[in-house]
Formats: sequence, C-alpha cells, structure tokens
Amino acid sequence: MTRTVLILGASGKIGTHAARVFAAAGWHVRRFDRARDDMLEAAQGCDVIVNGMNPPNYHNWEEIIPLITTQVIAAARASHATVIVPGNVYNFGDTPGEWSEQTPHRPVSRKGRVRTEMEETYRASGVKTIILRAGNFIDPDSADDVASLMILNGIARGKITYPGSPDVKQPWCYLPDWARAAVMLAERRDQLDTFEDIPFPGHVFTLAELRQAVEMQLGHDVRVTRFPWWAMTLASPVWELARELREMRYLWETPHTLSSRRLAEVLPDFEPTPFHAVVRGMLPEAEAQVASPAPA
Repeated sequence: MTRTVLILGASGKIGTHAARVFAAAGWHVRRFDRARDDMLEAAQGCDVIVNGMNPPNYHNWEEIIPLITTQVIAAARASHATVIVPGNVYNFGDTPGEWSEQTPHRPVSRKGRVRTEMEETYRASGVKTIILRAGNFIDPDSADDVASLMILNGIARGKITYPGSPDVKQPWCYLPDWARAAVMLAERRDQLDTFEDIPFPGHVFTLAELRQAVEMQLGHDVRVTRFPWWAMTLASPVWELARELREMRYLWETPHTLSSRRLAEVLPDFEPTPFHAVVRGMLPEAEAQVASPAPA
C-alpha cells in the first residue's frame, strides 16, 4: 500500500530533511507550495502531514503560528492524517534540569507562550498529533542554523563564539536524525496515542565540549570570543531578529537536557549519528575537507 506524506515548509530545514528521508523510506512525498496549493486539497489521501512551516526569523509568531495551526488541523481532520510537529524547548521556561513529556509548561518568553498555546490547540483538536520535541537544530546542508550563525560563523578564521556560559549543557538536534525518527514514528503511528509528546534527546554538550570536538576535527586550536549581545540590544528597536534572539538568551544560561525515556520506549531501535560525525557536519565544507580523521 502506498504511504503518502504531505510536507509543509518543504524548502525549510525540517521540510528538506523530512522529504528526503520519507522518500528514501519508500513514501510518496507531496511538497506543499503555499503560494499555489490549497492545504485541504493537498492533504487529501495523505497518511501523514509534517508541519515544517514556521515564520522565518521569528517574524510575528503571535499571529502567524495560530493561523498555520488552524489550517493544519483542518487539513488533518479532513484527510484523517497524523500530524508530526517539530516541538522545541521554549515551553519549559528557565528551570534547569532534564525536561520530559511530564515537565510542566511554564514559558518565560512570548515565543514560549505561543508554542505552548499551539500545542494545547493540537491536543484539544482530537487530531492525531506527534510532537517530536528537540533542542537547537544542526543542519549539515545549511549555513543558517544556530550553530552556523552564532557559534561557528568565524571558524574559517580560527574562531568559535560563545553565546553563553561554556559549561552549560544543552540538547542539540542533528536534523537528519530528527527526520529519521519522524519517519519511524510515522510508520508506527497506529501504536501511539492520539496526542504524543516525544522528547528527542539528540546530542548533549557544552560549548566548551563543542570547542574541544571542533579542535579535534580540525587538528588545531581555535580561539574563543563572546557573542555580541550588546549589539543585539542596540539593534533590537529596529531589527526584529535581534529582538527575538535576545528574548531567548536565557536558554544559553539554563542547563537542560531532554529525556530519552519516551523515544526509547517507542523507537527502541533508533540509533543517532555518532557525535564526531555530527561535529564534522557542523563545519563549513572547506574546513571539513582539511579536518583530521575522527577517532575510531
């Protein structure tokens, strides 16, 4: 039987990787074009909808995300499709610890409140929904993820940037791994509850540990600079992205991880990409070409 998935935001980070991995797993992939397609019509006959749509650069989340959520729920209800949503950690606020599907949602930011309300809307809708929740994205195909823009943007000059404390642990999500987990969940969706909140633990490391791993890959030391939060403060009145990044600064100072328990329960055979390969994928192509071989 043909399995069909509708990818929303097919040209974005989540959409690109999801489309590639679903296709490799034998699914028929439909890529939604918001300028041309009607979502209700595009969803007809689909088994799964991956909602990779997100306003770029945090633009106007308060208005746009509820609109997207309403559209997706309507399309899923009409087609009886399961929705897979890339969740994030904004819902949990600034209390350090291991965050799981049992952790109360206590957002301390506007974006956290928007995401919390979004998830509650999915839960209340009765539409089968899987929140696959992850930390910072690592996209080996792009130079506009958090790691590339904020941490490794100076690596060609032998520099790594620390946006926060060097010893604060955070979960990082290698997007090819997230997409593989999404496909595996889609193929086991009949075994899952109507609403599933599944943390994706990813790889957990501090900025200092990342620096050490990068130096091992490159075969030489790199120097450290601090992220210019002062410049973000100055630019905030006229630059939306600067304002939105400042709001999430607290996460760089909040030690946190995502529980692996639920993912291990539902996907006991899932294996993440080894850390050294993830770090190699974080490096710009020119740097990766001269990187030293990773240890066996």
